[in-house]
Amino acid sequence: MFRQMQCFIAVVKNHSYTKAAEECHMSQSSLSQRIKELSEHLGVTLVQRKGRSFELTPAGEYFYQHSQVVLDQVTKLVDETQAIAQQAQETYTLHLGYLRKFGSREFLQAVSQFSHAYPQVRVQIHSDSYHELFSLIRADKIDLNFSDHRYEFSPDFENEFLTSADYMVVLADKVAARTTSIDTTELVNLPCILIVGADEYASEQRYYRDVLGIQSPFQIAASFGEAQMLASAGQGYVVVNSRTASQIDPTINRVLKLVDHGRDLTQHYYAYWKKNNSGFYVETFAQILKDQFTEE
Repeated sequence: MFRQMQCFIAVVKNHSYTKAAEECHMSQSSLSQRIKELSEHLGVTLVQRKGRSFELTPAGEYFYQHSQVVLDQVTKLVDETQAIAQQAQETYTLHLGYLRKFGSREFLQAVSQFSHAYPQVRVQIHSDSYHELFSLIRADKIDLNFSDHRYEFSPDFENEFLTSADYMVVLADKVAARTTSIDTTELVNLPCILIVGADEYASEQRYYRDVLGIQSPFQIAASFGEAQMLASAGQGYVVVNSRTASQIDPTINRVLKLVDHGRDLTQHYYAYWKKNNSGFYVETFAQILKDQFTEE
């Protein structure tokens, strides 16, 4: 039926059996036979002869419009199937990036599951900051990026939601009141400790100010361990989330839910990849990664 549809589309598009036969590389009688077989298969009349010309029936017009869409989808399916077969014979590398602040358990579980299912694919992993990850994916240096959502979604990307986590703060026990949450307005006089490199400081500060509503002064810590020590000494607080809070030693510091003027603050995580770079391996890994959070 696929070939019959191609012949039918060629006839309508050229409005000529002769030109359509040339395009389809067959005789005119063979072409006419294909159109007849298609009509019989559908049980409707598609084309009506009108002197030396022809016109489409209403059913023929409907079938023509929709069959073009179907053929385009089939062509894409064939191309992608052949591409996958070709990749299976060649060395294919899937480049993946993830936000280093998140923690890597689910991400690495997805990598392990994917590598087990597709041993012919090399997987390279890069961990970095939000802005660096998006610079890399825009430059086609990574295929898929696992990061949080901060700004408007780009129409150039597929954005697959994965999970959410409440923002929390790490404070010295002597600083924190005996409560389960704290507002940004209560922290304005205490430094917010950022675990960033010098190149990330400005962008992270803007995010904390504009999105989270934090108005505290900032200071930098070289590592998460250093940040916890500064917090335990009452020299500041560290912003984490409900997923990474498990890394905090509860005997040293307290972890409280962070709100901004009573507003809950939530971090949303997505898998991002370019629409023009969407393919079997990228989409398969994205689904495997999503499953890690669905199964929780």
